[in-house]
Amino acid sequence: MMYCLVISIFMYFSGLLSFCLNRKHMLLMLLSLEFIVLSLYFNLYIYLSCYGFEFYFGMIFLTMSVCEGALGLSILVSMIRTHGNDYFHTFNVLW
Repeated sequence: MMYCLVISIFMYFSGLLSFCLNRKHMLLMLLSLEFIVLSLYFNLYIYLSCYGFEFYFGMIFLTMSVCEGALGLSILVSMIRTHGNDYFHTFNVLW
């Protein structure tokens, strides 16, 4: 059980590292966020199975993460249609 927890924590921090290093492309940032959500779900599953709780909260968490992923993809499609690519430096929010 401890081995699975270490894997989950390693997945989370590697997702954070990937999120920080790929901050120029929106698609890579969204993939990193989905990897972080997947590692959090894995950690939640380990916690709930260890203590014998029901997995109802896991279903709610998966539903919210799917909604977050669909919202991110819609923002990505909108950005590509208006600007032509997914680089953050092509559109200036502050100007």
